[in-house]
Amino acid sequence: MTASLSLAAGREKSLLRRHPWVFASAIERHSSKLHKGDTVDVLASDGRWLGRGAWSPDSAMAVRIWTFDQNEVIDNAFFLRRIEHAARVRQPLLLHTNAYRVVAAECDGLPGVTIDRYANTLVCQLLSAGADKHRDKIVWALRKLYPDCAILERSDAQVREKEGLALLTQPLHGEIPDLVEIEEHGLRFLVDVNKGHKTGYYLDQRNNRQQVASYAQGREVLNCFSYTGAMAVYCLAGGARHVTNLDVSDTALNLAERHVHLNGLDAGACSNVNADVFAQLRTYRAAGRQFDLIILDPPKFVENKQHLTQACRGYKDINLLALQLLRPDGILATFSCSGLLPEDLFHKVVADAALDAKRPLLFLHKLSQAEDHPVLCSYPEGYYLKGLLCRAP
Repeated sequence: MTASLSLAAGREKSLLRRHPWVFASAIERHSSKLHKGDTVDVLASDGRWLGRGAWSPDSAMAVRIWTFDQNEVIDNAFFLRRIEHAARVRQPLLLHTNAYRVVAAECDGLPGVTIDRYANTLVCQLLSAGADKHRDKIVWALRKLYPDCAILERSDAQVREKEGLALLTQPLHGEIPDLVEIEEHGLRFLVDVNKGHKTGYYLDQRNNRQQVASYAQGREVLNCFSYTGAMAVYCLAGGARHVTNLDVSDTALNLAERHVHLNGLDAGACSNVNADVFAQLRTYRAAGRQFDLIILDPPKFVENKQHLTQACRGYKDINLLALQLLRPDGILATFSCSGLLPEDLFHKVVADAALDAKRPLLFLHKLSQAEDHPVLCSYPEGYYLKGLLCRAP
């Protein structure tokens, strides 16, 4: 019999709207026999069954809901069904790429579980107590669905510490390559699945890379926070006159250089600069350097709500600097991957930066995460990547 816990009176509203989180502050009482990751039924104060989830005693988010179906058991078949459904709806992506997000955590009904596919290598992040508890079931399901794929776990995100879990990276099945070659819209890239950012590559920017590159023809491009230079490759393939990659990682920039050669592009049309982006933009400004297209894709500035004001200053500063470096009729592609930064506030920050730069700015396109990173309507927190493609006359 599944253990249960009861919510305080009036705290069931979010679950009735099928939001998958239960905060510790909402719980009235629970069994002392519950252990980390255990499956638990969540009841309203009047005894109504609300959902079934995973218990996480070390986290402020005490339960993440697996199912709102009282008859659904959290067993091997459950994980097979959820992963199989998530994979099936992503089948159309295979026409354009062999690298995509198979499972997007809560948005695919598997809280704390992220699974990315890079050709024949699957990279998993198990970031919650429940996901960690059911590792063997998840691997079993993946081996049935993807018998030819190696499986790597990259559960090295700091959020695991909030669950009382150790950070770890480990092979779960098969031989894990150092670099995996993928294809995306006819372009080729090498992914460091073992040590690269996130699971090795920014799959969520797939569509945005195409959109930005459509404005690259004949332009001199500055690609800030370039990582391994995927945006640069798209822009060069789109006819950019020259692209400068700007990043603080030699390892990433070395891969960026390899990507230019891998795609048969002109190596002379691409430069790599290892420098802090904020400092380098100020150096370019002092030198009077200008560009026709600037891409800003910084790391997450907002870790919690207390950092929001400080993060907004950072976003404004970097957009102001970029606008000061844009030639007339220049294009700015600017992004925020901070889920805690509301879209309207991000737009306001960019608009304020334009005002301070004394540059008129036209918002041409709103940009967002690719379709393999869907947003569940009852879980708006799944929407995190915001972007604007702008023209500065």
